[in-house]
Amino acid sequence: MADMRLVVTGAGGRMGQTLIRLIAETPGMTLAGAVERAGAAAVGADAGRLAGLDANGVVVTDDPLALLTTADGIVDFTAPAASVEFAALAAQMRIVHVIGTTGMSAEDEARVKAAARHAVIVKSGNMSLGVNLLAAVVKRIARTLDEDFDIEILEMHHNRKVDAPSGTALLLGRAAAAGRGIDLDARSERVRDGHTGARGRGDIGFATLRGGTVVGDHTVIFAGDGERIEISHRAESRALFAKGALRAALWGRGRKPGLYGMADVLGLSDL
Repeated sequence: MADMRLVVTGAGGRMGQTLIRLIAETPGMTLAGAVERAGAAAVGADAGRLAGLDANGVVVTDDPLALLTTADGIVDFTAPAASVEFAALAAQMRIVHVIGTTGMSAEDEARVKAAARHAVIVKSGNMSLGVNLLAAVVKRIARTLDEDFDIEILEMHHNRKVDAPSGTALLLGRAAAAGRGIDLDARSERVRDGHTGARGRGDIGFATLRGGTVVGDHTVIFAGDGERIEISHRAESRALFAKGALRAALWGRGRKPGLYGMADVLGLSDL
């Protein structure tokens, strides 16, 4: 089979540059195009040089449409509004769209789901193997322990992150809620300030820290009467997210249209 031709969005950002480098190193795929928003400094630059490699002849553009007519997939870590538009283009072209973007609204999620009727969309709040294994374990523990154990999720990221809780924290919260058989939106506590009263039994709490250059730390705490279970994941490089996204792109090639997650890619959806 010919190499999978991938377009990287947000090519001038840290994740975009990481993806460009990894595509150059990964058998079975090639960089078909690189996209940035209109007016970005990276537009017009050689994508290889932008990512610290030799020139590769792929010029960063702000017009993705022409690129996608000959591409097999898009790998996308950008912003909600942009990702929704890329999903619509992926549906139009019937190609794979891997979405690592976080902070989407309910309306954004609905539009992505609609696009998945015609495109293979793999969307996850975190693309790493470790985090998705952690989510599977969290779901199993939450299913096993009753509401005598309070669930709290603590996350920390770098000081430039704009959404909170992180997509990964919400992914872990959804795993815990699925294990308990509850609706996360109805049973989560995301802000505590002032005289809040006692903690709600069975609720899932979130705490957010921001600072420095932290790539991503997440801890899920099951706090019971006289004992506490804590399981954590610490990301030390963005490359692990990029590697997971590229694995997802290869997995999605040739599959039926639909909305998938990393649990599907890793064979963890039955846990």
